[in-house]
Parts: sequence; C-alpha cells; structure tokens
Amino acid sequence: MRDLAFEAVGFDLDLTLADTRAGIGAVYAALAAETGVPIDTDLVVRRIGPPLEVELAYWFPAVDVPSMAARYRAIYADIAVPATVLMPGAAAALDAVRRGGGRVIVVSGKNQADTERTVRFLGLEVDVVVGGLFGADKGAALREHAAGAYIGDHTGDVDAARAASAVAVAVATGAYDSAALSAYGADVVLPDLLTFPEWLGGFRPS
Repeated sequence: MRDLAFEAVGFDLDLTLADTRAGIGAVYAALAAETGVPIDTDLVVRRIGPPLEVELAYWFPAVDVPSMAARYRAIYADIAVPATVLMPGAAAALDAVRRGGGRVIVVSGKNQADTERTVRFLGLEVDVVVGGLFGADKGAALREHAAGAYIGDHTGDVDAARAASAVAVAVATGAYDSAALSAYGADVVLPDLLTFPEWLGGFRPS
C-alpha cells in the first residue's frame, strides 16, 4: 500500500545523492597533467551541475572540447567512481520513499554509463536511472516515470521539476545556498537530505 503523496520521486545525482567532488576534481587534474593546460580543480568542483562540455569550455578552445569530453569520459570510471561517496542522508532519503510505497527515479546530467556506474558503486536501490539530461530537459524523463517531486541541488533541478509539473525540492548541498535556491523558485528548500524523510512524511498536496 502506498502512503506517499507521490507515485514516484526523482533525485539528481551529483551533490544530491553522490558526493562526486573528489572524483571529478581528480579527473580534471588528470586532464591537466595530460594536456599541460592549467585547470583550477577547486573552481571546477564548485560549479558541478551543468553539462560536461560547458565546464570544459572554460579551459579548452571550442575545437578541443569534443575530444576532451571523450577523454574525460574514457577515464572517469577508473578515477572518479572509486572516489565517490554518498551524500549525508542519501540512503535514508531513498529508504523513506520506498517505505512509503514510492518508486525512486534518478535523473542526472552525467552520461548514462557513468550515472549507472555511480549508482551501482554506491549501492543505491533505485527503480530507474536516466543520464545525460540537464535542466528542463530532465522534465520529459520525470514525466515519463510519473515523478511527483524532484530533489536536486542546482537551479537547473528546479527547472527540471517545473518542466515536469513536479514539486521542486532543493537541497543546499551544491553550488547554491538556501537563499539562492529559494529566490530561484524552489517549492521547498532543505539544508540537506538528512531532513528529507521528515519533510516527505509530512507532505500533503495543496
């Protein structure tokens, strides 16, 4: 029996469920070492969220971005995935959805293969994994899988929820603080996923 107000709940991956900062920083450090191009990895990890090609364009000429993206993806599994850890409260958040009878949908900007690898490495029990989508483009996947809420750390995740007519739940665990996420229009802003089960249990549609 389903006790939740939602048939399914969607989650972003990077900096929502998965702390990928160390791994992503290490991949960019490897690219810098291979190419001789200086890359500020601290700045890179502060901007996690948008598509890979957007970040690479800060460091490489446009003509080189496709090849750098291919190289990044070629080495990501061996370098970044083993360095990835769960964000605080991630496992309990998914458990709360499942206990209420809901399905868990992960929709990420990370490419499909590495999204699946990361979910598998972290042992996350999910029903659907969709990669390679950012911002409002995530909306189609969320609608397809009947996600009534979408949880993410980026303003692009608020756009995703809006595009799916879902409740936009923002967690201030990424580049944007609570004030910025609230100002952008998130329906709910939580400090992190540790408070998500309580919110989910108390949510009633208006």
